[in-house]
Amino acid sequence: MSQPTMSQPQLPAGRRLISSGNLELVIAQCPKGIGSVIGSPQSADLIAGVRVQPFPLYPDDRGYFMEVQRIGSGLAAAFPPESTQISAAVSYPGTVKAFHYHLFQHDCWTTVKGLLQVALVDLRMGSPTHGARNTMYVGGLRPWQVLIPPGVAHGYKVIGREDALLVYLTDRFYNPKDEGRIPHNDAGINYDWETQYK
Repeated sequence: MSQPTMSQPQLPAGRRLISSGNLELVIAQCPKGIGSVIGSPQSADLIAGVRVQPFPLYPDDRGYFMEVQRIGSGLAAAFPPESTQISAAVSYPGTVKAFHYHLFQHDCWTTVKGLLQVALVDLRMGSPTHGARNTMYVGGLRPWQVLIPPGVAHGYKVIGREDALLVYLTDRFYNPKDEGRIPHNDAGINYDWETQYK
C-alpha cells in the first residue's frame, strides 16, 4: 500500500529572479502591452506601494522654477538625511533605459525637463499587484513625482524631440549589490516600447 505524499505548493507562472529576506522577486508572464496607463495620482490601478504626487511649476517670462524636494516632507519624507542621495540623469530623445530594480532602495523620481514614458512592473511575490505593469507620462506637461518601492522594476523612454532631465532621490547611497537589471525587451515583462498607434 503506497503512502500519501505531501504536495509541494504550486509556484506561480513566471521566472524567479532573487530572494532577499522577505522579498522574493519573480517576473510574471505578461501579455504584450504597456499595462495600465496612470492618468491620476489617485488611480486605483497603481502598483501597490507606488505613490504619485504633482508638484508645482512657477512659470514666468524668463522660464520656470520648481521645487524638487524638501527634506522631511513630500513623497520622500521618510528618507533619512544621512543616507539620502540626490542624482540626475540626462537622456537623449528616443532613449530607453530599462529595466532595473532594487532589493532595499526606494527611488523618488522628478522629471524636470522633457517628457518620460515611465514603465513600472511589480516583481514582488505576495504583492496584491504582482505582475502588474503601469505606464505614466511625466515631465513638463505632467509635473508628477513618482515614489518607487523596492521590488518594483522601473525604466523609461524619452518621448518627443528634446533631452530629458531626471532628478532622483534615493533613501540610501548607491550600492551595486542592491541593484538588479532586466533587459528592456524581456519576454516575461513583454513591455511594448513602440509608439502606441491607436
